[in-house]
Amino acid sequence: MLRWALIFLLIGLVAGLLGFTSLAGASFAIAKILFFVFVALFLVFLIAGLTVARRVTGG
Repeated sequence: MLRWALIFLLIGLVAGLLGFTSLAGASFAIAKILFFVFVALFLVFLIAGLTVARRVTGG
């Protein structure tokens, strides 16, 4: 998912440099949404992994 966010960011940068402002804005918006979804899922899985590891090790 982070890879897709970076791809859309690069598409937005190139489109912005070439003057395609609507395409650049849409690409930046998609990249931002994908990045925040990635961060949210990362935090959920990090917290879940820490709590499961604590239960398994008995600590």
